Amino acid sequence: MNRFIALFIFCFSCSLSQADTPNLLVITVDDMSCDSAGVFDGVISDLTPHMDQLAAEGLRFEMAHVQVGNCYPSRNVMFSGRYPHSSGVEGFYRVDNDYPVFCDVMQKAGYFTAIRGKVSHSTPFQPYHWDADLTIKKDGAKEHIKDVASYATSLTRGIAQAQAAHKPFAININISDPHKPFWFEGDPHGVSKIFSPEESPIPGFLFDDPVVREELALYYTSVRRADDAVGAILNALEESGKEEDTIVVFLSDHGMPLPFAKTQLYHHSTRTPLIIRWPGVVQPGTVDDRHMVSAIDFLPTFCDMVGTQLPEGLQGSSFLPLLHGKHQENRSVVFKEYNENAGGQRHPMRGVQTPHYLYLFNPWSDGEDVMRTATQGTKTYKRMQELAVTSKEIEKRLDLFNHRVVEELYDVQTDPDCLVNLASSKDHQTILQEMQSQLKAWMEQTGDHALVAFEGRNDPAIRRAYVDQVQKETDDRRAERRKNKPKAPKKLKLIKVSTTRNVNVVTVSIQHTIPKQLEIQKVHVTLKNDGKRLERHVLEISGAGKTEATFMVPDNLTTAPLSVAAFVGKDYPSNLQIVQEEVQ
Repeated sequence: MNRFIALFIFCFSCSLSQADTPNLLVITVDDMSCDSAGVFDGVISDLTPHMDQLAAEGLRFEMAHVQVGNCYPSRNVMFSGRYPHSSGVEGFYRVDNDYPVFCDVMQKAGYFTAIRGKVSHSTPFQPYHWDADLTIKKDGAKEHIKDVASYATSLTRGIAQAQAAHKPFAININISDPHKPFWFEGDPHGVSKIFSPEESPIPGFLFDDPVVREELALYYTSVRRADDAVGAILNALEESGKEEDTIVVFLSDHGMPLPFAKTQLYHHSTRTPLIIRWPGVVQPGTVDDRHMVSAIDFLPTFCDMVGTQLPEGLQGSSFLPLLHGKHQENRSVVFKEYNENAGGQRHPMRGVQTPHYLYLFNPWSDGEDVMRTATQGTKTYKRMQELAVTSKEIEKRLDLFNHRVVEELYDVQTDPDCLVNLASSKDHQTILQEMQSQLKAWMEQTGDHALVAFEGRNDPAIRRAYVDQVQKETDDRRAERRKNKPKAPKKLKLIKVSTTRNVNVVTVSIQHTIPKQLEIQKVHVTLKNDGKRLERHVLEISGAGKTEATFMVPDNLTTAPLSVAAFVGKDYPSNLQIVQEEVQ
């Protein structure tokens, strides 16, 4: 009898503990500006109905920011609680961390941890020890990053695995849209509404032009597809019966993938549409427009949400009191930084933003050095180059984009698009000095290696010496990695390629087996006609599995002979395998 009572008490205490332990679902979208969400300023009122509904059911933050304007470093800030210069994740490269990150902390707290999408961008190195990679289907193939329904399927599978493990879940679902490639006409991965160039608003930091509107229409349509995925995910959560026991956190990793947004530190580069729904805790439909929070604060807040101990060395602070509707001191400033792009080019920047002003420091700016960024491949940037020949106004904007200036100061209340630099304004010198002082104090406190350049910001030689030094460190690191990269045998069989053709859509299926020592590889897939490239996709592959690339065939080539070439590796000269197939 005593045994029975003891067992009953144990089971009751376990069920009570599980009931008191919330699940955590972190949903991100990729490359979406905050004001693309209808509930945040509403550039298009009916663009994001599911994001808007989530905000109506939770708390939205009007002054939330991420730290960095590019993917890998930005996501590592939110999951490590450390600034890039402290974590070491300043670019797109492996860092052997000696500090815990999100999945480490949640596993230690007894959670089942899983991730879907952006797996290679969310931890200091890969593969990392998540309990599950929900990107991988049961048959070993990978879910398509643009398939809306698959995000719901991934979450359902993750919840089931957590239940089988008798653990609460901490799941991170990363939606690919509106990251490029954008939705396109004839895209097999559908969207609930298509937006035309005529109904696509022009951000204030860009310029009105038919080419720009066409690209923006594809962007906004991709935002809508991201919203469709959010709806599918939330519906799957509801169907699981876990909705009332789950905290939902939603945000974007940084601004839209167009000039003056992505890979920058401007207001629209880092402002993020942060929404938190916590049934029974957060008052539905509430808005926080008084406190500044940022990605550096996420991990400590996650820890407080689930009631686990904070790791040592975190540089952010929990904003849990704000979720209870309370006021919090020291929430009037965020610090931002950018270091390196995916190709290893260094154009370091530092920033500090308050509710009223944004100050930026660009040590690399010398009038000659040209910033290298992914947005230079956009149609908008190329059109800016074309129009700069005849338009002084656009020529000026192009020059700023390419070369920047050492210091920038903007009134983000009246000029959120950051068009009027007040750094030399006599009326704003006191503000400038205050912002400089705040930035310097933060750099000193966090041990930022850019401090030497900031202290010598009036000396071009000091600034250039710093930039050259960090670029050399990057070059040396990349050279060492190439030298130590495992040498592949002359003949590797890493991929098998097959094709299917449906009128003007060609789907290329790639079965891959990548040895563990080769880690993550890129496969470059090119569709050709008569030996000439029509389009190329670059995908990341690892381990054993299957992935797909979809191509649209021009109307005038729907009956023409086509071929596909695919190679594995960083670039063609150093490829590990080449495969060529005729399209059937």
